[in-house]
Amino acid sequence: MRRLARKGADTATLCALSIFLSLLVPAQATRSPDCGGILTPSGLSYLAQVSKPHTENVLRQDLVAPTAPDLLPSSPEPSRKQINSVKVTELSLSLIPDAGLRLSIDVDLDVTPAPLLLSRHSSSTKAMRLSILADLHLEMTPEGNLKLVTSACKPTLEEQQSTEDTESKSSSSDMDKEINVNKICPEVSKLLLFPNEQLMSLTAQFPVTPNCQVQYLPLAAPVFSEQGVTISLQTTFQVAGMAIPLPVSPVPFSMPEPASSSPSHLTLALSEHFYTSLFFALEMAGAFNMTIPSPLTTAAMAQKITQMGSLFQEDVPVTLQAVFRSSPRMVLEEGKAALKLFLTVHVGAGSPVLQSFVSVHVDMSAELLLSVADTRMTISAAAIEDNDLSLAASNVGPVPAALLEELLLPTLRAEVPAQLNEVLSEGVILPHISNFTYTNVNIVIHKDYVLVSCDLQLPARAGEQSTMV
Repeated sequence: MRRLARKGADTATLCALSIFLSLLVPAQATRSPDCGGILTPSGLSYLAQVSKPHTENVLRQDLVAPTAPDLLPSSPEPSRKQINSVKVTELSLSLIPDAGLRLSIDVDLDVTPAPLLLSRHSSSTKAMRLSILADLHLEMTPEGNLKLVTSACKPTLEEQQSTEDTESKSSSSDMDKEINVNKICPEVSKLLLFPNEQLMSLTAQFPVTPNCQVQYLPLAAPVFSEQGVTISLQTTFQVAGMAIPLPVSPVPFSMPEPASSSPSHLTLALSEHFYTSLFFALEMAGAFNMTIPSPLTTAAMAQKITQMGSLFQEDVPVTLQAVFRSSPRMVLEEGKAALKLFLTVHVGAGSPVLQSFVSVHVDMSAELLLSVADTRMTISAAAIEDNDLSLAASNVGPVPAALLEELLLPTLRAEVPAQLNEVLSEGVILPHISNFTYTNVNIVIHKDYVLVSCDLQLPARAGEQSTMV
């Protein structure tokens, strides 16, 4: 039965040693991005669409309540107006390049005028249109989270004209001359409370393995352009609760410029260094230490290597233990992803302690397939493309490389991808905010980075809590 050698005192010791050794790897001297995303105008339109129910709920709760703020200038309590119903008819989010976003909301109100404003010709209720224009921008909090903030707010109120109300419109014109900005704009700020809670989820820690977590940290406030909202992120990993220093990226990464307007809601860019860091963290967590069963026995190998006969008096199964002698490395080319593996394989027998009689260095290259489900990128090793094997140590004298390849390579070619996939089957959670998932995904592999174009999807069960961003 396949199993990963990751438990017990030996594994704990190995993991501790790996983390200690990782401290010898040069840490990144400055914070630099290794991934990021662009939220397109199409994505903003979708967010506005799913935000309407939440916006309407908030405005209804605040404006229809008995203690709701008076939208028009204050008046004595006996003449106070009452809002009976609230319906959001339009909500849009548009880009203000180099600045932020513009939020536009049109709200239909059913208003009972103050008694003093009623005439014998006017109806008992008025259909009013509340329009709100608000400019928003994103700030970085001291804790490193992103926060939506209102930078400007301009509400207007006007009566919806109808044939029945034409005669009485002049008698109630005082009703729509002004709007109480000090009372309606705080309601706009309330709309941002839930989006800001969701934005905090962007920097949450996500599990990769039981003892390894990943976290995405914004490096600065997003950049606003005609193409969308661009955010740069730095990936960090923790192993056994300890942040590990990652290898330094040889080339600084920046979000690629979109060639044209994208119909997708979101484009994620993941650098080659992002994947290298992921595999480095998995190695530090001991996830790649493999115990591989072999179809060989000591007697069968003794027929090929005569010196083995003196080591094992009984015929017992041969076991392979593989460890990384150097960190695995991801290589991205146009349309192709591969993982370079640098293994030392100890060949031996015995349990629980392996009595090794031969150790070999094996360099392998595994083709990788990438896919996305929900918000998780899954990675799978499809096949071993090439390999190089050399003798590292031997207790049974010289062994020709060709013989080692004949005895070991078929098993390694089959078992190494299989056991890699046991580790990689859960994949890695991509940057995202709570409730939203990714759909209509298209993955394109370029030299040095991967582009993931996708649409946002808010599951129906969360629809009542949907909001902007």
